[in-house]
Amino acid sequence: MPKIKLLSGKELIRLLLLIGFEIENQKGSHVKLQRIISDEKQTLTIPNHPELDKGTLKAIYRQVSRYVSTEVLDEIFYTK
Repeated sequence: MPKIKLLSGKELIRLLLLIGFEIENQKGSHVKLQRIISDEKQTLTIPNHPELDKGTLKAIYRQVSRYVSTEVLDEIFYTK
């Protein structure tokens, strides 16, 4: 069974930018990402920390999976 990768906020933001999200703004250590698909705003808030907890990564995975297929997300979040 694949395990969740340990990612920093900066790494995760970079990977989400590759799948179409753009940085909307930053407040403190949290970065708001957004993309618009078919007039639907898709917004994510990512903590820009040196290492994200596994629980935080899983919560972000669940949130992003509303917008992006799990096949694409599994490559970003999980080891092979």
